[in-house]
Amino acid sequence: MRIKNSGILLLAGILLFSCDKKRVFDQYKSVGSAWHKDSIVSFDLPVLDSTKKFNLFVNIRDNNNYPFNNLFLIVALETPSGFTKVDTLEYQMAEPDGTLLGNGFSDIKESKLYYKEDVKFTGKYKVHIKQAVRQSGKIPGVEALQGITDVGFRIEQKD
Repeated sequence: MRIKNSGILLLAGILLFSCDKKRVFDQYKSVGSAWHKDSIVSFDLPVLDSTKKFNLFVNIRDNNNYPFNNLFLIVALETPSGFTKVDTLEYQMAEPDGTLLGNGFSDIKESKLYYKEDVKFTGKYKVHIKQAVRQSGKIPGVEALQGITDVGFRIEQKD
């Protein structure tokens, strides 16, 4: 019985991931129990087809310890030539009542956040993501951002 259940779970997992035909790159990195303001999460992207366009996403896993409604990120896309395009982004992470947005059945939610659309790649790129959350009325950033457990980056092929 145990082998049969394992086989069913394996088959379900394969079917779930095989349906994700747009996915070209999808990777997460843990930030521990709190995301420090000086901690930069970096991803080395694969070399992609330069004739195709891609959509880029920042993926965040958070839990009920996340104390804010919004999330501010600084995302840097580094080109093969060394030129770096830096964007400061803001995303809504919770409803006004504090209920987390995102997908998930437990207290951990996963949010797929749009970063860029219709991007063409020519060579090997890198992405660097840093949190830039500040409390209202305060200049210094939040030293250790609670509630974020993992930061990910996803690339999907444009239809």
